[in-house]
Amino acid sequence: MIKERLSADAHEAVIGLEIHVQLSTRTKMFCGCELSFGDEPNTHTCPVCLGHPGTLPTINEQAVRYALMIAAALDCDVPSRNEFARKNYFYPDLPKGYQISQFDRPIAVGGRFEGVGITRAHLEEDAAKLSHVGESGRIHGSGASLVDFNRGGTPLVEIVTEPDIRSAAQAREWAQLLRETIRQLGVSDVNMEEGSLRVDGNISIRPGGSTRLGVKTELKNMNSFRFLERGIEAELARQRELLATGEEVVQETLHFHPEDGTLTPLRSKEYAHDYRYFPEPDLVPVAPTEEMLAEAREALPELPAARRERYVNEVGISEEAATRLAFQTAYAEYFERALAAADGTSAKGIANWVTGELVASLRDAGEEDPLGSKATPEALAALAGMVESKRISHGSGKQVLAKLVAEGGDPEAMVESEGLAQISDTGELEAIVDAAIEAEPEAAEQVRQGNAKAAGRIMGAVMKQTQGRADGGAVQKLIREHLGS
Repeated sequence: MIKERLSADAHEAVIGLEIHVQLSTRTKMFCGCELSFGDEPNTHTCPVCLGHPGTLPTINEQAVRYALMIAAALDCDVPSRNEFARKNYFYPDLPKGYQISQFDRPIAVGGRFEGVGITRAHLEEDAAKLSHVGESGRIHGSGASLVDFNRGGTPLVEIVTEPDIRSAAQAREWAQLLRETIRQLGVSDVNMEEGSLRVDGNISIRPGGSTRLGVKTELKNMNSFRFLERGIEAELARQRELLATGEEVVQETLHFHPEDGTLTPLRSKEYAHDYRYFPEPDLVPVAPTEEMLAEAREALPELPAARRERYVNEVGISEEAATRLAFQTAYAEYFERALAAADGTSAKGIANWVTGELVASLRDAGEEDPLGSKATPEALAALAGMVESKRISHGSGKQVLAKLVAEGGDPEAMVESEGLAQISDTGELEAIVDAAIEAEPEAAEQVRQGNAKAAGRIMGAVMKQTQGRADGGAVQKLIREHLGS
């Protein structure tokens, strides 16, 4: 049979994510061992988390309460009864030969977050940590694998999405928004570098307009959002190339190598029946009470999505600025402090300064935390007010902000000492505009003939003469008056 050769452009991406969130409880999921990161390997273990025969697990109540908070934040339903199950597979990081997880009765189902459906969220224990050493540095290279059981048994919530994501960039952005939401819940530090947040991608492509799902592959071991986006892009390109050349996509699990952008297979992708799930006989079902559900809802802070809605509908800033602020806690707090200190300055103006100029100035200075900056929210509010009232130009305002970030201080005093106050006096500007017109006769003639863009050269001459302090609107008006345009 001749296989149809399909153009790469004829296919759309279909992406779902699996997000593993380590919960910040004091102890592990089913035993009393303390959680740790960076301690000596294999120092936080016991017979239970090492899977010794005859030991019995005990459910960590705090982990259940944290999972209920995540369910509430993701608008999930919580069944009246959920159960643990044994997920059977043999791997060096799993001492029991099975993982205690949840299968057909998870703790949360059917939610939605930022336009993406949530299939389920379930509790489980983490596996131990494998470190692969050897000359190649790759999992299947020469060398050895070392196992640290400190991580084994750490409480996890795994969040599984519907295949609603359509691009690698959307996957990255969505995962970042989810991370910030969970961080603000206080149930996990969601640190990807330390492994407390791990994201796997289920990736397939299908003909545009089709509702059928293609063969999916699973992409694992992506330990940053940048690598998540790059890995998905690489896998989408690989699948499109396969179909374009008449080959088939095989269901398998892949590893992305960020150092060179390549993909290598780990194993064939398992189906649920491959794990031989069956109810965990040593644990009773969990039945969350109405009191527990109410407590979880009441424990939620103002979530980023709700804060964004408030910023747009009540504060009156753009959705883009509201999103950037709402999903970055430090900047949201900075903005609200600046807004509280503002004396008549618009919220939109302050939001634009915080999300634009402040972010850029901090980046240039090698800083990340706005709340730790020498440029205080109160100082930025005063600066934004001076720009909005046209006491200083926007360019001068950026100069002052850079100095505030470097040294701190009072923006009013800086404007005075640096002589940055904007020139808006018509009499003073008129002579400067006349001189600029004389210096740019060709541009002046073009403006007289109706070429409004040519006025930019005259404007530039004025700004050069005044070192950027001239009121742009007043200058434009004078140019039009003098040249009859």
